[in-house]
Amino acid sequence: MKNLKWIYLVILSIVWGSSFILIKKGLVGLSATQVGSFRIIFAALFLLIVGFKSISRLSKRQWKWIVISGFLGSFFPVYLFSFAETEIDSAIASILNATTPILTLIFGGLFFRAVFTQNKVTGVVIGLLGTVGLIYSGASVNPDQNYLYSLLVVMAAGFYAMNVNILKTRMSDISPLGIAAGNFSVLLIPALLILYFTGFFERPVNVEIERSVMYVAVLGVIGTGVAMIIFNKLVQISDPVFTTSVTYTIPVVALGWGILDGEVFSFWQLISALVILIGVFIVNRSKNLISRFRKQAT
Repeated sequence: MKNLKWIYLVILSIVWGSSFILIKKGLVGLSATQVGSFRIIFAALFLLIVGFKSISRLSKRQWKWIVISGFLGSFFPVYLFSFAETEIDSAIASILNATTPILTLIFGGLFFRAVFTQNKVTGVVIGLLGTVGLIYSGASVNPDQNYLYSLLVVMAAGFYAMNVNILKTRMSDISPLGIAAGNFSVLLIPALLILYFTGFFERPVNVEIERSVMYVAVLGVIGTGVAMIIFNKLVQISDPVFTTSVTYTIPVVALGWGILDGEVFSFWQLISALVILIGVFIVNRSKNLISRFRKQAT
């Protein structure tokens, strides 16, 4: 299990690190709402095909948490990231997503009785200072971008953090495929309705739109569908903070794609990103949180 969780972590780093550039490419021919809707639709169709049997085994009690987890861990973040990347670079979005472990700790303490220590508080403060620094320095380097949209990424990270806590403390008895397929079966109809009201089906199709839909299809099936199965499995065989540590390596992959795509990344942005990761590292050093969650899970 120890080796397997590291393999899952590497796979998720590559897949999710590439997701930010796919969102950016999808936005070339589609609106933010359409990118979010298509991402959910493609992921849902894939997961319904491979996970139909897992859905049929879910009980009424489990469906309650499936619905909550679906909206917190997928629905709201998908649209928030799409809207955020209409104004900020994909690499910046990925780095701000690294606040997820910090927010996981905060929400764990507020709502799931996780124990705070001095190290945890220090890590949270450092991570949040790095977040503020990254937003401020980014606004200075890219004055043509509206960095208020970066707060949408922080909101999405907050939804992820709540979902990780719920997955570990309330849904450890559900299979990873059952969780992912159940989540997106709930989200399919809302996503289809939103896509319909965007007026997408009234637009003439051109090469740009087709290419954007193709990018989002890859994002939906691989970056969302397959990745969610792996992520849910990782949550079950490790602790919440280790799971969200994937945000250490996601920015490295995303930054590489961003640089290849011509995005500008300044020295002070790099320093702010390192401050965030230092905060996450300090938060992850504590063993008390891990013990607490394992006791709750059992």
